[in-house]
Amino acid sequence: MKKIVILALHLGYGGVEKSIVTLANLLAANANFEVEIVSIYHLYENSAFPTDSHVKTTYLLSSDLSPNKQEWMSSLKHLHLLRFAKESLKSVRILHKRKSEMAAYLKSCRADIIISTRVLLNDLLCLYGKKEIVKIGWEHNHYHEDLKYAMDVVRSAKNLDYLVLVSKDLQRFYAKKMEGNHCQCVYIPNTLDHLPDQLSPLTEKRLVSVGRLSPEKGYLDLLKVYSLLMKQYPDWMLDIVGDGSERKVLETYITSHHLTDKVTLHGFQDSDYIDKLMHHSSIYVMTSFTESFGIVLLEAMSHGLPCIAFDSAEGAREIITSGRDGYLIRRRNYDMMVQKIVDLINDPKKRKELGENGRHKISEVYSKESVLDQWLKIIENNKKNQE
Repeated sequence: MKKIVILALHLGYGGVEKSIVTLANLLAANANFEVEIVSIYHLYENSAFPTDSHVKTTYLLSSDLSPNKQEWMSSLKHLHLLRFAKESLKSVRILHKRKSEMAAYLKSCRADIIISTRVLLNDLLCLYGKKEIVKIGWEHNHYHEDLKYAMDVVRSAKNLDYLVLVSKDLQRFYAKKMEGNHCQCVYIPNTLDHLPDQLSPLTEKRLVSVGRLSPEKGYLDLLKVYSLLMKQYPDWMLDIVGDGSERKVLETYITSHHLTDKVTLHGFQDSDYIDKLMHHSSIYVMTSFTESFGIVLLEAMSHGLPCIAFDSAEGAREIITSGRDGYLIRRRNYDMMVQKIVDLINDPKKRKELGENGRHKISEVYSKESVLDQWLKIIENNKKNQE
């Protein structure tokens, strides 16, 4: 039985982490593999996303050695010199331990295939992974015009066997950058761990959005768009699922604009909670500035929700076919986004048509069976099997 190891930075909340667990579960449940997830950090007692009982999870650092960036920045901001020195020493210790523990694991690992999910992990895999192991990088992040980051990916992947990209755009970009290198760039989209049995009836007056509450996700813009919409349709509610550094900013905006009884910040929630919320929603709205893939769009489409997003989010451009299963709004135009939401509010048949088209796309293009088959092609028919 072949052994597959997936390397992770952590198994907390996030699109990358959800994709890692989903792939591990697929490989363990639908193929004859021994699967292990190796996570550097142990942020929570259990993974934020449920793992199959046949998937082994290994944490390299104890829970008291978690990233302390926020504590370090706070001590610096408030000029607490003693605490700053303490947090700096802790940070150095954590960075040293994460490298040494991962290096030790890779030196002793006898897996057949190792899948890395970060530039840091690509570097360590190439340095310490055994020669006979098939080494696969799995790049989820879009470089967002940051060519330094893109070249870091190229450098870290040049000695891998494969670099898997989650969008066609990224596959084309990196294939061109890596011409002549040993590494082969392959496009494999993300998928969902399940499809809901029933579509949302799209009858409730609710908008929904799911994601990390951080600046790049544009949730303050979403509240501004919603404030404009409220002038015409005050009976439509907005649900936001997720947590993060911008929560207080959003709470302040909600309070100051008298939206407390209209907007609900649900915080982090599990898959069942999100499924129920989407089932009782009618339109999904994404206002991200950037979005590498946008797995939440797959989730929304799987429930039959029409999706509206700014086209600055690269992942949205990859997934949404504007006018067929949702709308892409150019140049972050608030008024145009409001107008498209209004169009859908006033046209239940259009909501249903777009939603059904999105669900069909998920079933065809992003199905578990299709995505698993693409992974199996490089796992079972890889270069080293042919040498």
